[in-house]
Amino acid sequence: MKLTGNTIFITGGGSGIGRALAEALHNLGNKVIISGRRKERLEEVLSANPGMSSVELDIQDLSSIEATAKQLIRDFPDLNVLFNNAGIMLFDEAAGVINEEVLVSTVSTNLLGPIRMTSSLIEHLKSKEEAVIINTTSAVGFVPYAATAVYSATKAALHSYTLSQRYLFKDTTVKVLEIIPPGVQTELMTDLSDNPHAMPLEAFIEETIRLLGTDAEEVLVEQAKMIRDNQGPNEGAFVMQLNDMATQAATDH
Repeated sequence: MKLTGNTIFITGGGSGIGRALAEALHNLGNKVIISGRRKERLEEVLSANPGMSSVELDIQDLSSIEATAKQLIRDFPDLNVLFNNAGIMLFDEAAGVINEEVLVSTVSTNLLGPIRMTSSLIEHLKSKEEAVIINTTSAVGFVPYAATAVYSATKAALHSYTLSQRYLFKDTTVKVLEIIPPGVQTELMTDLSDNPHAMPLEAFIEETIRLLGTDAEEVLVEQAKMIRDNQGPNEGAFVMQLNDMATQAATDH
């Protein structure tokens, strides 16, 4: 995709990968609008980045999504890039009783949110000469982290949905991209922010921006390639191995 001259809406832009990518794209000469759950975080980002804008959005609420889409089309008619980045990652218990609140909030945020947000803006995007939909999935959508089974499942589902979108838009002006992060040092989970095995955020952003500027449909940093390429009839052994390593690392950490 082109890296400048866009009008970009980023969900989950108040912290972590969303904020860092929003700032990088803003600095490249794009008009960037962010949204997030915490108003004070959004104000902090805007204060640090003059010219950036924000809108209030509850990504778990369909009426909020629809209202935000109408506001974006009205206030930012040049909007041509939708970046579905908002996500939550919570521990669950796939071998026991699932916490209903964790289940519903994770599925609503990570899967229903991107589908609904895209649906609400899609007719507008289709009217643009160069439109892009970017979905942030995760390496654990390909090799699940068992301690966050629901999160991993939502990212696998969003990957599948992205493939369908890309096929359906193949002869249109809309491109569909997928960013597949490995573990990155952010606040997504408490044990990620200072995890030495996770990729430093700055390094992830630098490589991701470089790849976004190519024709790649999957934005896959080097550190995530081994996991992305693991699918197949023997993938179960690698799932076991990686989760054993993660469990041991968590114990050591």
